[in-house]
Amino acid sequence: MINPTTAQRRLLFGCFGLILLGSFLVALTSESSALSFSRVLATLIGKGSMMENFILWELRLPRILITLFAGMALALSGALLQTVIKNDLADPGIIGINAGAGAGIAVFFLSAPLAVASHSFLLPLAGCVGACVTAALILFFSKNKTSAMILNGIGFSFAMSGIMVVLMSATQREKVDFLASWLAGSIWGTSWLYTGILFVLCLVIIPFVLSKSHQLDLLRLSRETIIGLGIPLKKWRLVFIGCAVVLAGVSVSITGGISFIGLLGPHIAKALVGVKHRHFLPMALLLGGTLLLIADSIAQRLGIPAGIIVALIGAPYFIYLLIKK
Repeated sequence: MINPTTAQRRLLFGCFGLILLGSFLVALTSESSALSFSRVLATLIGKGSMMENFILWELRLPRILITLFAGMALALSGALLQTVIKNDLADPGIIGINAGAGAGIAVFFLSAPLAVASHSFLLPLAGCVGACVTAALILFFSKNKTSAMILNGIGFSFAMSGIMVVLMSATQREKVDFLASWLAGSIWGTSWLYTGILFVLCLVIIPFVLSKSHQLDLLRLSRETIIGLGIPLKKWRLVFIGCAVVLAGVSVSITGGISFIGLLGPHIAKALVGVKHRHFLPMALLLGGTLLLIADSIAQRLGIPAGIIVALIGAPYFIYLLIKK
């Protein structure tokens, strides 16, 4: 659908909103039989047993909301990077942002003389710092050339992953197990603390980015046209890259090394509702949250990390894009 009408877009948003709602309800009843679908509503309105309340409010609901917010954040991050870099292959996982967050987590986690539970609230900050440092290095070595950012980003992705492996090879088993689980995309931060962190992050950045849809549309023009229109290209490029890096860095710090959500969400959204940012960004948010929510529900039933399910879907699509471009 290249240029859908307003009515068609509304219908699509309604359909995918229902799909998201259905995925949310299915996720509430996944993983165990201790809380059946018929008991979810009763527990939500305060008529559940102590065990049912614990399962719903302390185990399932925080994880579902974290997965939803992280999927939305990663999809928006990918959309911003694709616009700024002007490359459809851009994704925070592909160009090294996620690996940078992982390296930041590894450095902090392995150097801190505390257990995970003692300083877990600082891990998102460490991941965000690692992602920002990696992004700054990519920009520096790209010399402000967007065409070089993808290749430099892939190079830094391998470099940061290598740093993590080196650090893991010289530490104790307990910490290695945690980092190995993080690398596989295992959603570990399933508490209300991390739910609040991601909620505040999305509450601040998402409305700001959506309000700047016009500026994002202009960034798709040629450099000469942008300068001719008097638009501060460097300023907006840095602002949107900063938003993308923070969204991805904090999200993967909590959910683990999950890639391809930032690639799939924006691409599918553009195909459905068109390429104008005011149209496809909200759809990308819907799709990102839905994709990661479905992937995590499947992963829990199979007993594997959600990152593996996402990679099984996203990697073939990335190869297709690589051959096509």
